Amino acid sequence: MELRQLRYFVAVAEALHFGRAAERLHISTPTLSQQIKAVEREIGAPLLVRHSRGVRLMPAGEILLHTAKEALRATDHALRETRRAAGVADPVLRFGLLNGVPPWLPGQIEELLAEHMPGCRMTLLGGTTAQQLAMLEGGEVDLALLRVPSASPEGVQRVEIAEEELGVLMSAANPLAAREVVDPTDLAGLELILFAREFAPDVHDAMVERLHALGADVALSESAMPHAQLRAVLPLRPAAFSLSSARAVSPPDLVWRPLRNAPLSITYAAAWRTNSHNPALRALLPTLTRNVSLRRTTLR
Repeated sequence: MELRQLRYFVAVAEALHFGRAAERLHISTPTLSQQIKAVEREIGAPLLVRHSRGVRLMPAGEILLHTAKEALRATDHALRETRRAAGVADPVLRFGLLNGVPPWLPGQIEELLAEHMPGCRMTLLGGTTAQQLAMLEGGEVDLALLRVPSASPEGVQRVEIAEEELGVLMSAANPLAAREVVDPTDLAGLELILFAREFAPDVHDAMVERLHALGADVALSESAMPHAQLRAVLPLRPAAFSLSSARAVSPPDLVWRPLRNAPLSITYAAAWRTNSHNPALRALLPTLTRNVSLRRTTLR
């Protein structure tokens, strides 16, 4: 039995659901099911009972869950101690944490790192897309999250890994707040408040151009601010709105509404320098590049 199979079993046994465990492991559900069946064949007894709502552990499965977790902890400990005895420091991944990124996204990357490079530490450096690109180019971070579109410096490679639906964020006093869905043409003439263009110029321009293409002849505000300030300002400006994911809502003062028949989204990418020799980054890249998306979602 391989350690990989033990990790797979523990994921299923903890989630009690093949689909959720497969998502956590970033593999397909059929592949995960085949691996669990292989473990059951080697043991010679069933470990799980599958039913319509998920799975239930058999007594043998309860024993394997306990011992597998002990074995995985022991393996990680042995690796760290061996590195220490050899005078090799634990690997470190310097991670560029994009401001306002969905919290599950860095969490999934950290899980992948723990799986492929046990004992690796992750240090975080926050910033906007422009700042992340500058830190990446200057060698201050090994892996960075960006919003795209954005121009990448020479020697930087990236892969799109997730997207999030954008809708209309506005004051509850805005007349459009009474609707379940907002038609883009209803936004004509309203004041659009966005983040400062310098922080992500390509993303900023793409949002405005997309709205205009949908028939929303909006008036771009002279004010610019991050979402933390927007949440305080929009309740005071019922004739204004912003574009945001549903995560920015803070009831009862603010509401979020999707756009009718007009998908609008923000795309996130992971970026790294092609000449980096960081072992933690190299262990992580095959999974990042193989899985076109960690979790594409609308996040309503």
